[in-house]
Amino acid sequence: MQVTPYLMFDGRTEEAIEFYKKAVGATVEMMMRFKDSPDKSMCAAGAENKVMHSCLKIGDTAVMASDGRNTGKPEFKGISLSLNAKDEAHADKMFEALGEGGQVQMPVTKTFFAKRFGMVADKFGVSWMIIAE
Repeated sequence: MQVTPYLMFDGRTEEAIEFYKKAVGATVEMMMRFKDSPDKSMCAAGAENKVMHSCLKIGDTAVMASDGRNTGKPEFKGISLSLNAKDEAHADKMFEALGEGGQVQMPVTKTFFAKRFGMVADKFGVSWMIIAE
């Protein structure tokens, strides 16, 4: 069994995909827009070009994303995505990239359990924990 995160960006998925491509090297495995759905009732007026479903690959992990209801107000509460960095420099680089336009929750630093650890909410409100063990 596998658990796959599914993030709802409420109209900002395409922007988020471009951000994650630059910040953490995400690649797009697939993307379907509402206008491409065989069920046209799924497509609200004005949302034709919004992302109905997408799958990104971050490292070896699939992360799915959608524009959902397209309200423009994504909320991510009570969950964090954790990234394992290959070394301290990689941890610092990802932390800085994800933090661009976001909010530092815990500065990246050496801890008793890791060479580097930090927590940051990106500009979409997604919380990330970065660790170099």
